Amino acid sequence: MAKKMLITEKPSVAMEFAKVLKINGTKKNGYLESNEWIVTWCVGHLVTMSYPEKYDENLKMWRLDTLPFMPKEYKYEVIPGVQKQFDIIKGLIQREDIDSIYVATDSGREGEYIFRLVEQQIGIKKKNRKRVWIDSQTEEEIKRGIDEAKDLAEYDSLSDSAYLRAKEDYLIGINFSRLLSIIYGKRVAKELDEDRISISVGRVMTCVLGMVVSREREIRNFVKVPYYRVVGEFGNENSSFKAEWKVNEKSAMFESPQLYNEFGFKKENDAKKFILSLKEKKAIISEVKKNKSKENAPLLFNLAEIQNECTKRFKIKPDETLNIIQNLYENKLVTYPRTDARVLSTAIAKVISKNLNGIAKGFKDEEIQGYINKMSTEKYKTDLTKTKYVNDSKITDHYAIIPTGQGYENYDKLPDLQKKIYKVIVKRFLAIFYPPAEYNKISVTVNIDNEQFLASGKVCINLGYLEVLKERKNKNVDNVDKEQEKQDKIADNSNLEILNSLKKGAEISVINFETKISETSPPTRYNSGSIILAMENAGKLIEEEELREQIKGAGIGTSATRAEIIKKLERISYIGINTKTQVITPTKKGEAIYDVVNMSMPDMLNPKLTASWEKGLDMVAKKEINSDEFMNKLEGYINSKINKLVVRW
Repeated sequence: MAKKMLITEKPSVAMEFAKVLKINGTKKNGYLESNEWIVTWCVGHLVTMSYPEKYDENLKMWRLDTLPFMPKEYKYEVIPGVQKQFDIIKGLIQREDIDSIYVATDSGREGEYIFRLVEQQIGIKKKNRKRVWIDSQTEEEIKRGIDEAKDLAEYDSLSDSAYLRAKEDYLIGINFSRLLSIIYGKRVAKELDEDRISISVGRVMTCVLGMVVSREREIRNFVKVPYYRVVGEFGNENSSFKAEWKVNEKSAMFESPQLYNEFGFKKENDAKKFILSLKEKKAIISEVKKNKSKENAPLLFNLAEIQNECTKRFKIKPDETLNIIQNLYENKLVTYPRTDARVLSTAIAKVISKNLNGIAKGFKDEEIQGYINKMSTEKYKTDLTKTKYVNDSKITDHYAIIPTGQGYENYDKLPDLQKKIYKVIVKRFLAIFYPPAEYNKISVTVNIDNEQFLASGKVCINLGYLEVLKERKNKNVDNVDKEQEKQDKIADNSNLEILNSLKKGAEISVINFETKISETSPPTRYNSGSIILAMENAGKLIEEEELREQIKGAGIGTSATRAEIIKKLERISYIGINTKTQVITPTKKGEAIYDVVNMSMPDMLNPKLTASWEKGLDMVAKKEINSDEFMNKLEGYINSKINKLVVRW
């Protein structure tokens, strides 16, 4: 009787598939078998690209006359530590009674690559091959993935992209690491007082190092510049407000060289002279603007966003966050983690009540149950189809990370940190069903002889989604902090009330003018979370979430690889990461390597170039260009760089 074989990326995932397939057969060495199915697994990568010396023993030595190294046919080999599992898979695939192979490695480019390498190394013939593509490890999703499995050939372009990514990293790493080490290695070793040194270069890694070093040098070379603002206090002893001067086209100071910027003067004396020029002049309320504004909940988490959030909240590294989310995924609690999307598909939005009902019934958390109960009591809408949280065009492989509403039988066994991160994901998910936060805003302009002073007030009149996402204060916070919070709230409200009472055209008394010193601020260092966001946005650290989402295009690396890049830079001592704050700084070695690359091939430090290579890989996956076109450009780039440097040297 013919059997079907299913292969996963990890043993733990294989066990979940076996449960769904109801395989009660014998557990054997490296696989499970029943009358109908055989389930086996990889253990991550089983096959890797061979080093140059496997092509020619003479290539073991690093010499200029062996560069560039670009084989016509690439060699691959089984990784020694996993040879046993590879042999088990090979033996199973070659069995005569296996007629169909279901590929259930992780649903992404790297998962595709893992199986394709195994397939290539074994040489599979006359087998029907199907691709299982799932978004979570819940029972119904696994069943759907198997039932709707497509012919593996439909994923050939994704496979092509995966092979090209590996070849690109391989060629750039080997050629440029050898080249720069031969030319500049002795110089760098002397600078670092070491006997010898090899210079490690990577397509993404070197670019990220450049981001870190450039930022550090900006901070190091930054000189604080003081400037002086003018603030007026208006009203009377019982009711007053402060407003800040800002230059305008009718101002006597318009385009004056005395100004540092539109809000301040270079010298305090000039600011004080300006104040004197306003004495005894009438202050008129020239404009009063009142409006209400609404703010919707942020988009859902993708991997970069949750990594950044966890670095801020829990001071953990991106690779640790990825491992935790992967574990939550394997425990059926959340959907697939390695995603760039922050929205849901229309299909998922239509059945989202399943996730909500699952959380309501299964997640025994008092705070979360309170939010769910309010949704029910207030009859909040759960139809997301016409909201910004659903957009099929912004989804490539997978939709955003959300709770499945299942897996609670595994929840109690989780470590505390994993429970906390799961709750963060649940709260972000629930927030999108809550109404927007609402604010009353007032802005007032005071005019004194064509000089404008601006004041504004804002107060939240309806928390909306903020009820879910607001940071809960620790119950043990001391009374001073609580009292300060109370006073700040009172001040904000009273300021709004004062501004609200003002009438356009009315004259108002001037109580006082004063100068206030401000200083320009240096850029902030990256931390291990913010650099992931910067990588996602091709080197730009954009704090504003909505803007970040609008301009997002091809980034540096992928959601699956960015954390590993940061980890490698730290491992080879090019950067240091503070364990308490997660702030990243370059090491002396990292700066020396940066200088070498900046002097020899500065475009390797350019995020736009690195992002363009990633865009090219994406275009191959989408069948917009073919593999040969990509490889020709890559080989041309490497040849050009090597020729220029060798001639110069």
